[in-house]
Amino acid sequence: MSKKITIMVVPDHSSSVRRVRVSKRVLWMLLGCVVGLVLAVVAGGIHYGSILDEARENGVLRQQNVSLRAELISLHERTASIQSVLDRIQRFDTKLRAITQLRDPKRHLALGPFDAQQNASGTGSEEKEGVDPLIKAVGNNPRLGVHLLDQRLSELASSVESREESIRQLESFLRGQKARLVSTPSVWPTRGWVTSDFGMRSDPYTGKKVMHQGLDIANQAGLPVIAPANGLVIFEGLSGGFGKVLEIDHGYGIRTRFGHMEETKVNAGDHVERGDVIGTIGNTGRSTGPHLHYEVEVSGLSENPKNYLLED
Repeated sequence: MSKKITIMVVPDHSSSVRRVRVSKRVLWMLLGCVVGLVLAVVAGGIHYGSILDEARENGVLRQQNVSLRAELISLHERTASIQSVLDRIQRFDTKLRAITQLRDPKRHLALGPFDAQQNASGTGSEEKEGVDPLIKAVGNNPRLGVHLLDQRLSELASSVESREESIRQLESFLRGQKARLVSTPSVWPTRGWVTSDFGMRSDPYTGKKVMHQGLDIANQAGLPVIAPANGLVIFEGLSGGFGKVLEIDHGYGIRTRFGHMEETKVNAGDHVERGDVIGTIGNTGRSTGPHLHYEVEVSGLSENPKNYLLED
């Protein structure tokens, strides 16, 4: 039996027929190579297709991660905004409790009516302390960012419940305390800049450390000073280094005192209501410039007037 195969090649009618004798072994080897090549091409095509599918899936995942990061950052900003509102509510709650004497917590209150302007160019506490951990987590690991955000939202929910309960207590108490509230000095007597706070300070004349028992609110001379609450004027006149002074008794052991006034609009014995103009800013007495010296006295003891101001 022949082990070779003859292959005839007929180019065209003008050329002679060519015969090629190939052994069966070589033919089978060639056929195997062709089949192997076809299988390799098919396998390569399948693998390439799977790579394309994975690339498309990875592209979708990348887009989803970008979208998730953006949503997490947006949620974080909303959470921070809610936290800011809760902080303001907590400060308001603290002030109300101080005013109504429900309790006397350690106070961390605003400087004065122009605090927002003074701090406008500053940075927030988060910026001072560095990048927020949640923002870092969002950038590095969105899943961790989701976990941290969930924790923060849980904390906020707990804080909201606590503030809600506190405000309910205040509402119940304040319903029966209207007379006391209108007699509590809870608004700024004038507008300006707090140039000297309540507490120890260097005396502007002697340089020695002395106790300053009120707030110095500087502004243009002649601007109005109003009564911060309802009360009875018990003194109007000159009083040593404070120049022209006005003093109001609001009842409940609360008194306010106004110094360095240019003129007074009320007299001793007059009843005043919150918002009534009682005089003007001046520079009388021992003063370094036009300002109002404002004191609050409770049960004979000087208190920081800011603890009673509901306006930040």
